[in-house]
Amino acid sequence: MRKDIKIPEVKDVYVAAVREFNKDFQTHDWNAYIINDGNEPLETVLIVSEGRDQKDITSFMRHSLKVLPVKSYAKIEFMEDSVLRLNNYFSITFFIGETLYDKVFELPANSVMEDNAVELPVMKETGVLAR
Repeated sequence: MRKDIKIPEVKDVYVAAVREFNKDFQTHDWNAYIINDGNEPLETVLIVSEGRDQKDITSFMRHSLKVLPVKSYAKIEFMEDSVLRLNNYFSITFFIGETLYDKVFELPANSVMEDNAVELPVMKETGVLAR
């Protein structure tokens, strides 16, 4: 029975941490984004994020998007400096047509830093891509 369940591979969908200037607080903050670089819109997008290591764990944060259009992106959440020392996980579930997709993206502990920033698809910004 389980062998009959096919879980398709997630392609052209990314999670990235982007450092941005916050005008209200005059600070540079890290924000997590979901990026759709595919040719189909993502529908009913559910995102559950958490940070953890062997000693500490954050509460679960839940987010949803009705649709993430083709070649677009959306902010998931602000990443407070204290969670950057943890392994940060983003469980993303969405539909393309009638097919359900699911993937857990990871930003490893202490990996969110300017030195690890790369050019991001769609956004025309630099940021740290989750694995």
